[in-house]
Amino acid sequence: MFKPAALFIGLRYTRTRKNSQIISFVSIVSTLGITVGVLALIVVLSVINGSTSTMRDETLKSVPHASIADSDGMAAQWSELLAAVQEHPQVLGAAPYIEGEGWLRYDGGGEFLQIRGVDPVHESEVLQVESPGFETLLARLAQTENGIILGLSMANRLGLYQDDEVSLMSLTSLISRDLRDVMKFRVVGAADFGFYGNNDTVMIGLPAAQTLFSQGGGVMNAAQDVHLRLRVTDVFNAGVIAQDALDTLPPALASGQLNASSWSETQSSLFDALRLEKTLTGFMLLMIVVIGAVNIVSTLVMVVADKSADIAILRTMGASRATIMTVFVTQGITVGVFGTALGAVLGVLLSLNLTRVMQGIESMLNAAFSPNDVYMISYLRAELRAEDVVQICISALVVSFLATLYPAYRATRIQPAEVLRYE
Repeated sequence: MFKPAALFIGLRYTRTRKNSQIISFVSIVSTLGITVGVLALIVVLSVINGSTSTMRDETLKSVPHASIADSDGMAAQWSELLAAVQEHPQVLGAAPYIEGEGWLRYDGGGEFLQIRGVDPVHESEVLQVESPGFETLLARLAQTENGIILGLSMANRLGLYQDDEVSLMSLTSLISRDLRDVMKFRVVGAADFGFYGNNDTVMIGLPAAQTLFSQGGGVMNAAQDVHLRLRVTDVFNAGVIAQDALDTLPPALASGQLNASSWSETQSSLFDALRLEKTLTGFMLLMIVVIGAVNIVSTLVMVVADKSADIAILRTMGASRATIMTVFVTQGITVGVFGTALGAVLGVLLSLNLTRVMQGIESMLNAAFSPNDVYMISYLRAELRAEDVVQICISALVVSFLATLYPAYRATRIQPAEVLRYE
């Protein structure tokens, strides 16, 4: 089989020789450096992906996929708009809601919270909470006058149980110190509003929320007016779907100042920070690959010095500078390809089995690494993405290739006459 001379010589130089143990050791170290770098990049970015997905799922338990608001207020026509929006094929459900800040008082204590007024009948269509008892709570909320559903953490922290009575007032009433605006509510249960909503979120009926927020000032402000909460087929294109649903509305309903927003816009600061964290973490871990590539430079520089006579002979036999350069590029790339492939295989296997590996380590040590209330560590999840693996491998190969250029260039500068003069 035909094999180019430069490729053949370069592959031969990568083999271990008895008289070049130091070179072989440095070559092994550089290979391991690239392997460890690729392995760490794949595993750590998979963990970041899993954490981001978990945070997104938890956030969407309390934040709608998309919402529609009217700057002029839609308190009167929200039912007609809801029916029209639900006709869109990519809208799975829609429900009205009011959201605002308030103050809860119970047993002599109190705290600020986020109050969400909902229609229990329509809210079941946009449920993001994976709890079989949540629909039962909504049915109980619909049957209870001034009922309230608390977040799990809040209920546990305050020691509140079903049928307990609490007091609520809007933030506006609290600031104006008008204690006449206090409303009594009866606890109907506690629900999972997500990791970021369990501590400070409560749910009450829509009429009660309208009454609560209209006190003090007489009317609700624009931020506390009725909005529509949408559940869509594709959460990553929620904003596009919501806007398309608005664009297809009948002219009679589209005459207001309607605007759509998605969860990625309302929670942009959180997820932008997560994307930046992933980028910076990947860049820092890439330095491990760069260190391995530096070892490739050291290896090739020593090989060039050791093989200077061979290089001079090849030049006298007619080998061009490009051929000599290809020989050493081939040797360096071989180390990079082997290290990258080994690191990718190990990284993929570890990412796919990370949860079981962590559980096994914890079982062997008979102790968890962190308290159960540290959510992202106690429930470690890895999400392997093919595009991340491809980008990591390409980056490692590019770094390995760049590391070969300087030693290969030095090899082309060897003068045969100077080297062979004393041979």
